[in-house]
Amino acid sequence: MEYKEIIFEKKDRIARITINRPQRYNACNLRAVHELIDAFDQCWDNEIGVIVFTGIGEKAFCTGGDQTTREKGGYEGELLLPLEVGWQRVTFLIRTLPKPVIARVNGYAIGGGHVWHVNCDLSIAAEHAQFGQAGPRVGSFDPGYGTGDLMRAVGVKRAKEIWYLCRRYTAQQALEMGLVNAVVPYGKLDEEIDQWCQELLEKSPTALKMLKYAFLAEIDGVTGITQLGVGGLSMYYDTDEAMEGKNAFVEKRKADFNQFRK
Repeated sequence: MEYKEIIFEKKDRIARITINRPQRYNACNLRAVHELIDAFDQCWDNEIGVIVFTGIGEKAFCTGGDQTTREKGGYEGELLLPLEVGWQRVTFLIRTLPKPVIARVNGYAIGGGHVWHVNCDLSIAAEHAQFGQAGPRVGSFDPGYGTGDLMRAVGVKRAKEIWYLCRRYTAQQALEMGLVNAVVPYGKLDEEIDQWCQELLEKSPTALKMLKYAFLAEIDGVTGITQLGVGGLSMYYDTDEAMEGKNAFVEKRKADFNQFRK
């Protein structure tokens, strides 16, 4: 896919996905959401160990869906998935890719952008960043991950405050609430991000994958348990025991699994 609304870079085992719509404070139209789906899908690449998700410039991480493209019934566009469906697909990929996703919050994280930063594994914010929801103010809401993950991060009462009142919160307030992991001056943001990336890249990728799936198993019911199980299945496929089953089937013989009981 040719990217027009985002920037996608892969270097030194780090993928960097940047929303490139500064004229709209990195609010996303339908095209941007589909490009994000494509970029996150490419991060299954085994050469990628960590993903950094951000917005272009100093003003905004993401301010949600571009309201200028919204019509009665949804957002305009000719692509297959409606924006609201595609948005949840991006959220699903952030939460289920078997590697850490860091939100580089370089400015406003509002509305759907706030949802995305909450759904990332880690969030590191510039001091001038601002956080908040917008749904009830603009006739929208997030009925799933955007409420559940927020509630688990800050508690039920605070999550309801954030959603019901649509207030703005500073980076320091977000840190105190548990919404972000660290706050640094904007000029130090990339340095801080790089440090966290390098620390993650030093860790066992399989352990990080299974830890991410273990968190999902705890909070996502059968969907989370499925992710954990499939993560284990991918490791099992790499064993001689699993290959014995496959080879026996192809060779039309009875599998000998007793050799693996020791």
